Amino acid sequence: MTDIAGADRSGAVSGGVRAVLRLEGLALFIGMTLLYYIWDGDWWVYGLLFFVPDLSFAAYLSGPRFGAMIYNAAHSYLAPMAIMTTGFATASPLILSIAMIWLAHIGFDRALGYGLKYETGFSFTHLGRIGKPQAPM
Repeated sequence: MTDIAGADRSGAVSGGVRAVLRLEGLALFIGMTLLYYIWDGDWWVYGLLFFVPDLSFAAYLSGPRFGAMIYNAAHSYLAPMAIMTTGFATASPLILSIAMIWLAHIGFDRALGYGLKYETGFSFTHLGRIGKPQAPM
């Protein structure tokens, strides 16, 4: 019997599970953007904040381990969901808007195949390797 789960040793999902995770990302992006529209949020705020989580790329200047930790903190659902909960509890439109935009960004990235990073380097994600493989020297 073939061990399908153990066939890929990279730590990345593959096949149908990868497709489902990317579709979930697309649904999150569309859902949060639609909710922001219904919420009647300012689109200049959406445009201004949408790519803010990508500033976490700069952490890779300190090395792949630290870079992965900071990138994953900025691209995990944990913080924006806590912020969204706080926004609902305090009835704060600004806090809710930030959470919706942040979650939309994460969904957009996941839909494109950009997953959480492994310490082995920026190209190694839970959704598979991104970018072109480096040519052997």
